Amino acid sequence: MYQFSRAIYRELSPLIDCSHAARGHADVLRACEATIERLATDRHYFAKPARTLFNDIRTSFPIAAQPRVWQVVAAYVGAAQEWLAKQPQHGYDINGNPLECRATTRRGTPCQRMPLAHNGYCPSHQHLAETEEIEEIEERIAA
Repeated sequence: MYQFSRAIYRELSPLIDCSHAARGHADVLRACEATIERLATDRHYFAKPARTLFNDIRTSFPIAAQPRVWQVVAAYVGAAQEWLAKQPQHGYDINGNPLECRATTRRGTPCQRMPLAHNGYCPSHQHLAETEEIEEIEERIAA
């Protein structure tokens, strides 16, 4: 997964403005890696990863370069999301950890059942995925 974060950094590194912060390059690389790592491990709860990364790194760039920064971030994060969606899920995440349903039981413990690939919920908790879809539609209408 780090090929995506490193590609973002490589493309943006000539644009970094080091006059504001001495650690501009390190901060940008760290933000790219953290975003891609979270996308790989927790993508169902990471609503807008491109916008989050852009907001994390935009202070390291001059105002004139920010449209280009947004284009690069959006393109690479979109490519990472597509790549992750195409990966088969055999019960383990990208880091080799067993997958678990996103829901919790009545006792408050995480559901231990195997989730379905398209939404992260096991067959018993599919009703929760349907309520999320309704909420997303309502948010789009309100916006």
